[in-house]
Amino acid sequence: MNACVLAFAESRQGQFRRVAFEAVRAAGILAKGLNLPVVAVAVGDGLEAAAPVLGRYGAGLVILAKTAGAPYASARWARTLAEVAKAKGAAAVIISASIPGKELAPLVAGELDAGLISDATGLSVAGGSIQAMRPVYAGKALASVKAASTPVVVAVRPKAFAAGEPDASAPAPAVESRDIAPAAPVDAVRTAFEERGGGRVDLTEADVIVSGGRGMKGPENFKILEDLAAILGAAVGASRSVIDAGWRPHADQVGQTGKTVSPGLYIACGISGAIQHLAGMGSSKVIVAVNKDPEAPIFKVADYGVVGDLFKVVPCLAMAIKKAKE
Repeated sequence: MNACVLAFAESRQGQFRRVAFEAVRAAGILAKGLNLPVVAVAVGDGLEAAAPVLGRYGAGLVILAKTAGAPYASARWARTLAEVAKAKGAAAVIISASIPGKELAPLVAGELDAGLISDATGLSVAGGSIQAMRPVYAGKALASVKAASTPVVVAVRPKAFAAGEPDASAPAPAVESRDIAPAAPVDAVRTAFEERGGGRVDLTEADVIVSGGRGMKGPENFKILEDLAAILGAAVGASRSVIDAGWRPHADQVGQTGKTVSPGLYIACGISGAIQHLAGMGSSKVIVAVNKDPEAPIFKVADYGVVGDLFKVVPCLAMAIKKAKE
């Protein structure tokens, strides 16, 4: 019998990431429709102090699966999530479709012998059944998917479900601790985690992204995008052609084979708008395109477009924004 909706609360270095709060909010949508509580599960150590904040986003119970300092192992974490889902009678397991989430979600579904709905951008309950909306055909259409049975694992697109402001008046959640199951010899283990970028804003969590394409003409010219990003407090992204040319690291790639982003503002500079790129940023709230080609496909999805030389337009834009902020 279904007894809760489970949300995986992703964390890093003892702090919950924003996608954790989004997952809890998304779980709350289904929990309300099914009249069930939300249970959040976090895997890792040193999260005791941070656990209560999940209650402010809707979790009634927080389960902390401690690893005793053991490195991340996808199969081991997936088994832990599946065990909790079974023990708590989860109708659904909500996991953010972040980089680690994309790895975990299918593994959890396999452990539960359950269905998987990937890259969901909308959730609802109709007639007691869980339904989700997800983009298909590189974002050109939306498909309505209905879970044939429970439990079901749902990977939700980052930024598709707003975390919103925490409810300070919400009651503190109950907190349970458990030790994570020992690793099996066949587990692949991540032995180290190296964070690069010198404190740069993460693409998947950025509210503003400034991206460049082949029109930047070379890696040295990304300096003008970095200057604009610094003024806006934005992240810098790039198209696949830029990554393939070696101008930017793969972590900066936005698109079907890169990162899927949904910022409040996406500024595309020198990006033609290939369908693979549009699939990764088409759900942005506001899209601004700067391109010298008036027929560039990017203008078909842009809310605002500037036909002109980006090497003149972008510095002027940066100067105007800086002056306005001052």
